[in-house]
Amino acid sequence: MKKITLLLPLLLLTSCYDVERNCKDFKTGKFEFIQEIDGVKKTSTFERTESIQIETFEGKTDTASIRWVSDCEYILQKINPKNMLEKKAIGMKILSTSENSYTFEFGIVGSDKKQKGTVKKVSDFKK
Repeated sequence: MKKITLLLPLLLLTSCYDVERNCKDFKTGKFEFIQEIDGVKKTSTFERTESIQIETFEGKTDTASIRWVSDCEYILQKINPKNMLEKKAIGMKILSTSENSYTFEFGIVGSDKKQKGTVKKVSDFKK
């Protein structure tokens, strides 16, 4: 009986920390990513379909193909890379979602070095 008494609070505690992940809500649409670079906040905007992402950052636009590994993970590969670094695929993983944003981690495929960020969904595509 003691084991059950100790186990119940532990189960209740861990259930409070279940992370919401409605990744399908973020597969397509228009998004905004704000990041800090050298102490300055910079905004990147992008539009994503099931298979392509078009991103604009500081007046430059890049297009990448998307390969979804699961509902919450995908691989980005630039279509017209300009150098060796841009030729490397980027792994993206959605960690948690809220009503209009998601937290994610990303890094070069095969590398253990990961970064995190938060993206805000600006709008859905009109059907």
